[in-house]
Amino acid sequence: MTNDSRRTVIITGASDGIGAAASRRLANAQTRLILVGRSPEKTRAVAAETGAEYHLADFTRLDDVRELAATLLGSCGRIDVLANNAGGIFFGPTTTPDGFEQTFQVNHLAPYLLTHLLVDTLIDSNAAVVNTSSAGARLFGRIDLDDLNNWQGFTPNKAYGDAKLANVLFTKGLHEHFRESGLSAVAFHPGLVATNFASETNSSFERVYHGALKVLLTSPEQGGGRLRHFVDGRAGTDWIPGEYYGSSKRIRRTNRQAYDPAMVREHWERSAEMLGVRW
Repeated sequence: MTNDSRRTVIITGASDGIGAAASRRLANAQTRLILVGRSPEKTRAVAAETGAEYHLADFTRLDDVRELAATLLGSCGRIDVLANNAGGIFFGPTTTPDGFEQTFQVNHLAPYLLTHLLVDTLIDSNAAVVNTSSAGARLFGRIDLDDLNNWQGFTPNKAYGDAKLANVLFTKGLHEHFRESGLSAVAFHPGLVATNFASETNSSFERVYHGALKVLLTSPEQGGGRLRHFVDGRAGTDWIPGEYYGSSKRIRRTNRQAYDPAMVREHWERSAEMLGVRW
């Protein structure tokens, strides 16, 4: 473990899109930047460009998440910001090697598990957890607690909407459990950003992100700037812990299920049970 006095920032999903764009903006001498990506080539390229450290992890395999956490705990004396940015929308339902539906696992269970495994260090560091959510939570989300994987009636849009709503529920759960311990959490929508998002599905998102409407999307640099805003910002000053922010970087309403305390608690508990973890 190193005794590095710089601020330590971990960004998942950093090999492309807004994660890569934010990493370029965050690279400076005062920040120890640690990137996590699935693609070896892309992740190495962004790390080389930014001078960052990097690790490879495929969130469709939870053992990758466990190995990543062990490596980070062995090398990081402190973690100031964990940006849970990895995610996507996929064909499905697709079962991962861990037995969960891919969209649910990649977008929610994997970052939930990673945060759990790092939580003691995050608390000791008075850290911020920044969760990349989406307006899709409000548009398509409708969580059934008895079918979190969406095995019944799966559509790419609903699975993605539920997963992005899960990011908000997780943010509120973190706030409820750890706000008194010094850990802050926030969720945000980065905007409709022109990236490779939705390239692995035939949903309406694919037609927006890769069809004629692509010209209306904002750039990865703009989306990365929004991620950077929350990474660089101070909890309680630049953003309010436990809240969901729109692409305007202002608090916005999202799916009504996110404001049900019983839903927040039950979703938290069922996610922990699925992963076999205790907080």
